[in-house]
Amino acid sequence: MVSPQASSTLSAPIDLMRVRQLFDDPARIAQSDFLRREIASRMFDRLALVKTAPRQVLDAGCGAGADIAELQKRYPAAQVLGLDSAPAMLARAGGAQAPRSFLSRLLPAKAGIDLVCGDFGQLPFGQNALDLVWSNLALHWHPQPDRVFAEWRRALRVDGLLMFSTFGPDTFRELRAAFAALDAAPHTLPFVDMHDFGDQLVEVGFTTPVMDMETITVTYDTPQAMLADVRAFGGNPLDSRRRGLVGRGAWRRVLDALAAQRRADGKLALTFEIIYGHAFRPAPKVTAAGEAIVRFQPRTPPKA
Repeated sequence: MVSPQASSTLSAPIDLMRVRQLFDDPARIAQSDFLRREIASRMFDRLALVKTAPRQVLDAGCGAGADIAELQKRYPAAQVLGLDSAPAMLARAGGAQAPRSFLSRLLPAKAGIDLVCGDFGQLPFGQNALDLVWSNLALHWHPQPDRVFAEWRRALRVDGLLMFSTFGPDTFRELRAAFAALDAAPHTLPFVDMHDFGDQLVEVGFTTPVMDMETITVTYDTPQAMLADVRAFGGNPLDSRRRGLVGRGAWRRVLDALAAQRRADGKLALTFEIIYGHAFRPAPKVTAAGEAIVRFQPRTPPKA
């Protein structure tokens, strides 16, 4: 198993401080929430197929907290923890949460919602503290997803469930093609492939990871409307991003390159490759001292 402190693969030179700054304006991000709500709905459909009764649930990268209310609704006896690195997002999440229901007041003291400001790649929780880690369209903002997986595994209890969604490599492919008319600098994240995520989950000690992918296409009437949504999805936090202003002529080349991609129906398409994954933390096979653990199951008596 790889520890969270071990050497890690860099998916992209992402500046985490820049990510926090980009997401510390909830009003700017809100325009793109339509896709997060759609992906959350599809994730909850998948979650309904898994039998689990968690005591502690973490929404890693909870943003404005839209998923938190549904998690509490599904698991009213659980403590639901919302964690995000952007203080303004957490403030919005806190204001959006309803008061505890009468039922939750009758349940154990920890049942309800708690919000924590922090990095989901370095959780402020002890080992074996969580039963379910949920993360909706947040993982691609971290430069070391394998380290994040190792940290999530550390915090999960045995048989705990990880369920996440993230963008895949085909996301914003139209945008990358258009910006090639401007320069060779990266204007979008180089999103990680689904199979690489599956390999990373196994390497850090998760068992039987299930990976799935689908493509969602959103259409627009103008390049300006498309770019407004793209900015609302976060922005460009790469250390290698272009600095300085873009001239009017250069920006016109980008807009023209986008307009040239119009479909037969006159619409501009923007592709989102959505990766879904879930996996469990298995029981350990060795002790802390390195000794093998052998489990004996009672023999089933033969049928009469």
